[in-house]
Amino acid sequence: MCGIAGYVTIAPKDGAQAILRRMTDTIAHRGPDGFGYYEDQHAHLGHRRLSIIDLATGQQPMSNASESMWLIYNGEIFNHAALRPELQKLGCEYRTKSDTETILHAYRQYGPGCVERFRGMFSFALWDKDAQVLFCARDRLGIKPFYYVWDEQLFTFGSEIKAVLAHPAVSASFEESALPEYLASGYLTGEGTLFQKVRKLMPGHWLLLDLKQSKPEPKIVQYWDVPEPGDAEDRSDEDWIRECRQRLEEAVETRLMSDVPLGMFLSGGVDSSAIAALIRRKSSGAVKTFSVGYREAEFSELSYAAEVARTIGTEHHETVIGMEDFFQALPDLIWHEDEPITWPSSVSLYFVAKLAAQQVKVVLTGEGADELFGGYTRYPWQLLNERGMRYYGVVPPGVRGWVRGQIENSSMVSASVRRKLSRTLIGRKENLESVYLDNFYGAFSAEQQTELLGRQPAGVYGDYMRYWSSRPQASGLQRMLYADQKTYLVELLMKQDQMSMACSIESRVPFLDHPFVEFAMRVPDRLKIRGKEQKYILKKAVEDLIPHDILYRKKMGFPTPLTAWFRDPKAKPLWEALCARDGFLGEYLSLDAVKSLVDRQCSGFEDATDRLWRLLNLQIWGDTFITGRKDRWREGALVSESAASEV
Repeated sequence: MCGIAGYVTIAPKDGAQAILRRMTDTIAHRGPDGFGYYEDQHAHLGHRRLSIIDLATGQQPMSNASESMWLIYNGEIFNHAALRPELQKLGCEYRTKSDTETILHAYRQYGPGCVERFRGMFSFALWDKDAQVLFCARDRLGIKPFYYVWDEQLFTFGSEIKAVLAHPAVSASFEESALPEYLASGYLTGEGTLFQKVRKLMPGHWLLLDLKQSKPEPKIVQYWDVPEPGDAEDRSDEDWIRECRQRLEEAVETRLMSDVPLGMFLSGGVDSSAIAALIRRKSSGAVKTFSVGYREAEFSELSYAAEVARTIGTEHHETVIGMEDFFQALPDLIWHEDEPITWPSSVSLYFVAKLAAQQVKVVLTGEGADELFGGYTRYPWQLLNERGMRYYGVVPPGVRGWVRGQIENSSMVSASVRRKLSRTLIGRKENLESVYLDNFYGAFSAEQQTELLGRQPAGVYGDYMRYWSSRPQASGLQRMLYADQKTYLVELLMKQDQMSMACSIESRVPFLDHPFVEFAMRVPDRLKIRGKEQKYILKKAVEDLIPHDILYRKKMGFPTPLTAWFRDPKAKPLWEALCARDGFLGEYLSLDAVKSLVDRQCSGFEDATDRLWRLLNLQIWGDTFITGRKDRWREGALVSESAASEV
């Protein structure tokens, strides 16, 4: 695991060396163990190293023997040793034991098709000096990030946006057109970012830039996609479950490749517990597990994690955080993430990564299982809503509209009751955006955004609907899973990467081993959700590994006591900051609408936690990257600006 940054240019200029160092220094947290540079007239490649594989000879940038090709790379190719014999037969001479060198040789032999042979997580940039071609690639699921800017003269790229912004030719400007999607979902589902001109190389894509062309232009090709479910296979449930266990064991074992100590993030849920149990079975030495919880016991899963650790026999470590810890860290973590933090659990993830980094350099996590096997409660709810709409749809539209209005505005019931009713069929409009996306994903609906923006928003749900609509023959569950894998999961993985790398620690995700993903897409719906049981096949596959009460307990989903914190008097500085006339929000949103939302939250009339979280993050992000007012947050989010100025 490392950090990469660099640029190639058609028109060389002075000062290149200082620019490259500034770019890599910006992401030094991704690679505290070393650094390296390669530069020629057109290409400037920088690397920060977190040493995990081939500690002695794995330095980057790495070249082939003739020094005609240079590579910088972030990630792990878990099957690099299996690829080596074939490459050696083709005449490739290895000088190291690193997977980095395998990428160089594979590209030399197979060209862009090399990425289809790799099994792992990666983003890399390979410069062919003689051909003046830059080849970049990102892994299939988007575990490793890759950002870039192209202005027809200069191609700038990096593992994090802040590295790209460190180049003097790239400015930090807000992409205002992205605001509706951010307000709804908290993130952008396509290749764009909240920064003008900064793009993401999408998962399963490669990019090639040939500087010898008369008018160079990046060529972007998709080399992999989540496969469509095929025809139903005539197999017993037991056969499916057996294969699930075998494939999961292989995915875990493959990810134990390391020359440094590794551990496991353990939440006490099914996914992380299953991975931890398999690590313990396949490891001869002690296995270290790490968990985070809150001082508010009802939101903490520490007791479940501790029970799993005792059962499987790991060396377990815990950390507990409170409101002050959370909000003091928030501004710095938004800087690390480069964009507003979508989920409060990202902050918790940072604290457990910080704990783990004291003892290990690599952790495995349980990310991805919910999107493969239907683990989120929204999936069965939506399937239920689809069935219910067939009957509720016969009620006259005027009556349905009146019922919705009563749920939204009545003072006869509490805010929590209104919120619960608004999640049901009677509280929604009769379309996918309202019944499903506004209901389970969105913070601000299109109607709520109109008040905030002063205009009707466009493109509220970005590419989600495109992915949903692209597989009309698939079942409702299959379409939900596919759209989540292409949007929601990509953002989760970015969170996983940025929060762990903020602590200089690598995270690996066995559930997203691409052969395992391809297997999961073949699994029939009946083995994903059966009655009230979600992730049925996975639970059956690991029943012998995990205590029954852990395996079949109600899913908590890493909750955060954010609602209670927002109602705490100590949250007053947050509301002052949100309504500040000179803050970032004031330029783009109606502050009267923001203040009205704050007042309704503080009075207890409405639970607007998710919407206020979106706005708070956007305010801090804008001040950090756009307005230049980062200092107002230097003491954390709970310190008022006047108090901070006195420090």
